[in-house]
Amino acid sequence: MSSLAELYAKLLSLALIGFILGRTLPATVPVRLGKLLFWVGVPTSIVAFLRKTDLSGQIWIAPGIAFTAIFSGALLCWFAIRIKKTVAHTVLQKPTQGSLLLASMVGNTGYLGYPVILSLVGTQYFAWALFYDLLGTTIGAYGLGVALAAQYGGSVNNYWHITKAIVINPALWSFGAGLLIRQITLPTLVVSCLDFVAWSSIAASLILIGMRLSKLTSWGSLKLASISLTIKMIVVPMILGLSLSSFGLTGKTAQVLVLQMAMPPAFATLVLAETFNLDRELAVTALAVGSMILLITLPIWLWFFR
Repeated sequence: MSSLAELYAKLLSLALIGFILGRTLPATVPVRLGKLLFWVGVPTSIVAFLRKTDLSGQIWIAPGIAFTAIFSGALLCWFAIRIKKTVAHTVLQKPTQGSLLLASMVGNTGYLGYPVILSLVGTQYFAWALFYDLLGTTIGAYGLGVALAAQYGGSVNNYWHITKAIVINPALWSFGAGLLIRQITLPTLVVSCLDFVAWSSIAASLILIGMRLSKLTSWGSLKLASISLTIKMIVVPMILGLSLSSFGLTGKTAQVLVLQMAMPPAFATLVLAETFNLDRELAVTALAVGSMILLITLPIWLWFFR
């Protein structure tokens, strides 16, 4: 409970600082901060934390679980859309269906998942969160997510830009570099600098979330967003979390995976909604509400999979 209270204090205080800054600073500031984190902060954090993580055991199963969660979320949402059409006789527009599917699939396992895991579980198990995010969520968002967004939005001219974004993603490259140099003994000063940049980047990412949330002024589509949030943050983590023990995944490892599965929708869902002309209002609502719901669901998951 003390770790959870400390995490809440950090999340709320840093997000509040970001929210205030987002309301007062020019709109270019969060864009530049996001680029700085994307190109420097997150890659450096990955290299720094990889040096302290345990890569033994079944760690390569993490991306498989991530893909299972992504496909499960999409399938359950697809059924929900069909049920809504059959029972309630409500036919949703294709762009709205696309945003619903994306919000049910892809979670904020990076900018939000990393600090949550590091605070509640520790650096020893960070690799599980890292493998889940980089080899699962990232590929799922810009792979299956792009395919669905193009199908439901109709904008297929952006495939090359998304493909290029995956190829040049510095987080993936730093992941490979971190694996190569993790056994190399570095000078103490270099290690200290890596750690400083890594933890500063975690704090900056939480501030960035607050800054971005300050720009999300739309609260429409709340009823529709609740469908995706229920699937993404409750149903999928519960069903898959209960099955982890059958793979020998228990204790802290199970907690990491469940917490990553239970993250609110990622900002990538909004990026894809804007790129492929999906329902942006629904994506915005799911992001904002999901981030607040996380404060309620976190202690529940920690207790249930303690």
